[in-house]
Amino acid sequence: MSKRVAILATNGFEESELKSPKEHLEQQGWTAEIVSLKSGTIKGWANGNWSNEYNVDQTLDDVSPSDYDALMLPGGVINPDQLRRHENAIAFVKGFFEQKKPVAAICHGPQILIDAEVVNGRELTSFMSVKKDLMNAGANWVDKEVVVDNGLVTSRTPDDLPAFNKKMVEEIKEGKHEMQRS
Repeated sequence: MSKRVAILATNGFEESELKSPKEHLEQQGWTAEIVSLKSGTIKGWANGNWSNEYNVDQTLDDVSPSDYDALMLPGGVINPDQLRRHENAIAFVKGFFEQKKPVAAICHGPQILIDAEVVNGRELTSFMSVKKDLMNAGANWVDKEVVVDNGLVTSRTPDDLPAFNKKMVEEIKEGKHEMQRS
């Protein structure tokens, strides 16, 4: 069954954390669309430098969570920090939880989950520097390559991408998760 997955990102995303999941989703025969704040292109970050540009498929103004089966949030230090400054990005993320749809976030990606107020009481992981922020927001942070909590998939770093991609696809195949909560 075909699925449509939103990848919410802006300039400064960790390139491998967008490229690898996007390719993995597309290998399932699914549509993986880059959703961003503005149309045009967004620029990745790799090995401490600016990297390749990626085409934006949709802007936040043109889509809603009901258009998609799942959400994927890549990391990078700059990307989630930029996104969490925009109410429409936070509302977009929160909408997936309200609709009980799978959400996958890696590395610094979970930072936007804090602003969406969806981590309290949830078990998840992230890049080490985000650990205290998540704990302060009420999350149960664990140090594992991939953590699944009722449709919420999280991982720590690009090294975890194989496990992250596999679990993300499993959760999306399962569909809505009644225990997913905002």
